[in-house]
Amino acid sequence: MKVSYWRGEKIRLRAPKSEDIHIFENLDDNILKNLDSVAFPRTNQQIEEWINEISQGASTESDDFYWIAEDASNNIVGTIEVSGCDAKNGTFDYAITVFPSHRGKGYAKDMILTILKHYFFELRYQKATICVYSFNTSSIALHKKLRFVEEGRLRNMIYTNGTFYDEVYFGMTKDEFNLFQQNPLL
Repeated sequence: MKVSYWRGEKIRLRAPKSEDIHIFENLDDNILKNLDSVAFPRTNQQIEEWINEISQGASTESDDFYWIAEDASNNIVGTIEVSGCDAKNGTFDYAITVFPSHRGKGYAKDMILTILKHYFFELRYQKATICVYSFNTSSIALHKKLRFVEEGRLRNMIYTNGTFYDEVYFGMTKDEFNLFQQNPLL
């Protein structure tokens, strides 16, 4: 199997740069709700400090990383962040955002598959986990289509827009990913 880093079929993943501040200055509340981060406004200095922190790259102590996803025309389509890396047990979590004008075009699937290939086949991790809020039906449907297994649900864990929502946890092992790659149309 040929693995191409950091390109998928539709996207290229890259490290954040300080110039990317414009992405984060313009995130609207609907995007931030999906990230559980509707909070008080941040100053440009606070955003710059955060960008500088995430653009430092991987550390020698952790495989956690933050990527910017671009399409073939170098338009920024979203972000994907891997966190909670536990090298001893071979597990990691990720969070993904595709900006509204780029949704429904296969970018999220491509971002996820690119990350899974790297963590499973290069870094020897054996399981990925994601938490999706129950109002995000598109993400739930995508993870089911990719054959992630729903592993649990924590009820009424996030409050946004006047309503409580559940956290839905999905997981995929390296073995399950291998089966998916052998026959993605099942």
